[in-house]
Amino acid sequence: MLGMIETVTSDTRLAQSGAAHDGTYHHGDLPNALRRAAVQVIEERGLGGFSLREVARRAGVSHTAPAHHFGDMRGLLTSVATEGFEALRSATAAAAAQHDDPAEQLTAIGEAYVALARSNRGHCEVMFRTDVVDTDDPQFMEAGLLGYAVLEDTVRALLEADDLSVDLDHATWLCWSSMQGLVVLGPKLEMMHQLKGGAEAESGDLVRRFTEIIVSGLRNPQQG
Repeated sequence: MLGMIETVTSDTRLAQSGAAHDGTYHHGDLPNALRRAAVQVIEERGLGGFSLREVARRAGVSHTAPAHHFGDMRGLLTSVATEGFEALRSATAAAAAQHDDPAEQLTAIGEAYVALARSNRGHCEVMFRTDVVDTDDPQFMEAGLLGYAVLEDTVRALLEADDLSVDLDHATWLCWSSMQGLVVLGPKLEMMHQLKGGAEAESGDLVRRFTEIIVSGLRNPQQG
C-alpha cells in the first residue's frame, strides 16, 4: 500500500487510485475500492452509521467482500487509518523538503498537516481512534511511526541547530498538539476571532503564527 498514496498538497484530497469512474472497480483493485467506499460512508454518516454492508453496496460488490479482504470492520478501518498515516507522511515530508531552515520546515509541515486533515475527514476520523482500529497491526504501526518521524526529525534539527537543551519528545509533542488542535478547533477559533472584531484569519496564517510562538519559546525558555 505504501506506493499507492500520491504526494498530497494543501489543495488536494488524498489519492484514491484504482477506482473506476463509473463507481465499479478494476480487477485486482477491490481493496482500494472498499477503502474509498469506507471513507465516503464515514464522511457522510460518521462511525455511528458505518457498516460493512453499506461499504459493499457503494463499492458494488457482495456484502461478504469487505470481510473477505479485511476480516472485519476493525480490519477495514485499520487499513483506512494506515492509508491516512501514509498520506500524512508523504505530504509533510514533501512540504518540509521545500525548505532548508528547520523553523520554516516546521511551518510547512503544520500547513500540510492541517490542510490534509481538513480535506480528508474520513481518514482522520479513524487515525487516532484506538477503539476502532487494531493498534498492534504492523502496517498501521509502521505508517504511524514514519509519519511521526517527519515531525520529530525536524524538531530535532531545530534543537541541534540552535544547541537547545529542550527535551525532544516534549518539543515534538508540543508541535504535534498545536497542529492537531488547529485541525479540531481551527474553524471555531477563526469564528471567535471574527466575532471579536478581528480580521479574517486563515488556517495557514494561524499555523505560521503558532509556529513562530513555539519556536520563540523553545529558543528563549523562561527560567523558573
